[in-house]
Amino acid sequence: MRFTEVAERVWVGRYPDWDVNVTLVGGSGGLLVVDTHGSAEHAREVVEDVRAVGAGGVTGIVNTHWHFDHTYGNGTFRAAYGEVPIVAHETAAEELAEWGDAEVAVPPDRTFSSAIVLDLGDRQVELVHPGRGHTGGDLVVRVPDADVLLAGDLVEESAPPSFGSDSWPMDWPLSLDVVLGLTTPATVVVPGHGAPVGRAFVEEQRNTVGIVAETIRDLAARGVPVDQALDAGDWPWPRAGLADAVRRGYEQLPRSQKRLPLL
Repeated sequence: MRFTEVAERVWVGRYPDWDVNVTLVGGSGGLLVVDTHGSAEHAREVVEDVRAVGAGGVTGIVNTHWHFDHTYGNGTFRAAYGEVPIVAHETAAEELAEWGDAEVAVPPDRTFSSAIVLDLGDRQVELVHPGRGHTGGDLVVRVPDADVLLAGDLVEESAPPSFGSDSWPMDWPLSLDVVLGLTTPATVVVPGHGAPVGRAFVEEQRNTVGIVAETIRDLAARGVPVDQALDAGDWPWPRAGLADAVRRGYEQLPRSQKRLPLL
């Protein structure tokens, strides 16, 4: 069976394609599925694995953000379990509608702006938008009675965090501060990709994301042109994965924090 129980009635399935995690949260009212994998074919495998857990049917879906590897299985779960609600942050729903494959993606039909509580019968689950980071519509899922936090791609364990063309590198450290405020020293944190971690790992990753943001801020303040910044910076992760972070960071900084380029 693919799923492993990481806390009481919280199971994580780690799938080798994109090393993506799918999480099940069980309640007396059924299972909540958090993220649905990256295609109908991949999601059919997940559905079979969910059935093998034997903890009941799926009564709801949550997408932690809009990216395909977390949302393109929505339709497969709907086909297997009926018109269960799909919940996401309002910005994630807009981003999926704008940038997703319209022939594949089944969009969320229940959205929120800041926080929402889902009732699973004998347990409640909190969805919180801590701010922008990996995307504009990231959310985290807190299971208070099990002390589990599902962090989506705001936290990654098996590779450095992914700064894409839709990332918010200058906001990301502050969003992780909010995430840390939702944890305890004993919290099990499930990243979007990789093995579950603890609070200390998230603290370290927050600090490293913060170094990326402050390096961008320093380079811009010194007048280093954006097309030279990647080579000029002293980065905590390989440069190859930070080109979008630098470009997006320069775009997001206010004019008052940028000097004219050095000659």
